[in-house]
Amino acid sequence: MAKINRRQFLALGVGSAGAIIAANWVKGQNSNLIVQSKIASPSLYKSQDGLLEVNLEAGYTPLKVAGMPANLISYNGQIPAPRLEVKPGDTVRIHFTNNLSQPTNIHYHGLHITPTDKGDNIFLKIPSGEKFTYEFTILQNHSGGSFWYHPHYHGYVADQLLGGLAGLFIVRGKLDAIPEIKAAKEEFLVLKDFDIAGNTVIAPNHRGRMSGREGLLITGNGQINPNFELPRNGLLRLRLLNASSSHFYRLKLENHPFYLIATDGGALAEPVELTELLLVPGERAELLIPGTKEPGSYRLLNLPYDRGSMGMMGGMMGHRHRFSVSTSPQTIATITYGKPVKPVSLPNKLIPITILPEPKIARRFELNHGMIPGQGMAFLINGESFNPNHISTQVKLNAIEDWELVNTGIMDHPFHLHVNQFQILSRDGKSLPYLAGKDTVNVSPGETVRLRVKFNDFTGKTVYILDHEDLGMMAIMEILA
Repeated sequence: MAKINRRQFLALGVGSAGAIIAANWVKGQNSNLIVQSKIASPSLYKSQDGLLEVNLEAGYTPLKVAGMPANLISYNGQIPAPRLEVKPGDTVRIHFTNNLSQPTNIHYHGLHITPTDKGDNIFLKIPSGEKFTYEFTILQNHSGGSFWYHPHYHGYVADQLLGGLAGLFIVRGKLDAIPEIKAAKEEFLVLKDFDIAGNTVIAPNHRGRMSGREGLLITGNGQINPNFELPRNGLLRLRLLNASSSHFYRLKLENHPFYLIATDGGALAEPVELTELLLVPGERAELLIPGTKEPGSYRLLNLPYDRGSMGMMGGMMGHRHRFSVSTSPQTIATITYGKPVKPVSLPNKLIPITILPEPKIARRFELNHGMIPGQGMAFLINGESFNPNHISTQVKLNAIEDWELVNTGIMDHPFHLHVNQFQILSRDGKSLPYLAGKDTVNVSPGETVRLRVKFNDFTGKTVYILDHEDLGMMAIMEILA
């Protein structure tokens, strides 16, 4: 069983997160509120006889958050959205209705499915009031894991995601069949922040858009400080999603061990003991928490994290903007011991992972910001802002490539690749303590991250993006036969 230190953990850039805080939430008031509130548990839709067929509607929903009314946008009136579960080989058919006043679509974040037609087609525009049916097949060799769905129509992504549109998409796989994993109590935790005033999600000012939107109210599964039961002598399998548009979560389970068993792309080769876990926007992680400590309640803390300065504003206006909502640890969930069960040990081995072979092609992507004529300040990849009519990168089907991500700016940027997973080879030339399949990785200021990716199974146009995609930090990639 692997064990890594804090320096190695920070090098991995994999996930943290968990449930929720409302800290200093009410703007313009002198009180600090920590109010218990609950949004109804989301529905669960599971495939039957090889088919998952559901109706999804994006619309405006009045809900109570932290005991206060809020007009949010949601799928099927639920925050988080319904959880979808499938198995390899299943067909997925989603009848989608857009009842927003804006165009939208759905991105199936992390799924290895076709990027064209009725699949993960982020170029699709579904106008207000119209319907569309998505239909695709989960390949028989698709990895099991925690994936998710959210809007991805360019120019509206951050607003619609911050408003509440996000849900888990689970693919069951080999990890679920491991006896110790099957015996664990399984829970899901969707981290989502909100910025609300006057019952309405606040529209960001220019500074907010440039720095990354972070809400002061952090929720887990739509709740404030939810409680999860850990069977005494047993295991809790906690599956985490950072569904925030810009918020970074740095997790620590106070006075209690936990083990990473899976990331974005599925299972690790063996459990890895961590003391902290960083989850950047879009990342997922799975933890095993053993019920072997003194029975009681243990706080899941969100520790302060500074993702850098707002380069444009900091350099031009002479001040620094800190991205952490709080400068002190915040309780975001509580893990409480339950009744004793038959002892369950941690598994020694999970799912073997083999590193991809050395490629002949390597590419370099520089991440920064700059001025664009007629547009103003924008975020850039290789000096270019997103152009919907320009293909920036062409790759060959079945090719293996190394991609070097170099952040020459002064703020962290999470990088996400659509359709195919990658393996992180190194950070600043240093190899990592374990191998994992990923689709999202953080790149810190001044850092170089080297990835290896194989473009399997599907051709067509898709994108690679960072968190400022609406402000230009996205590019089109075409996979050619």
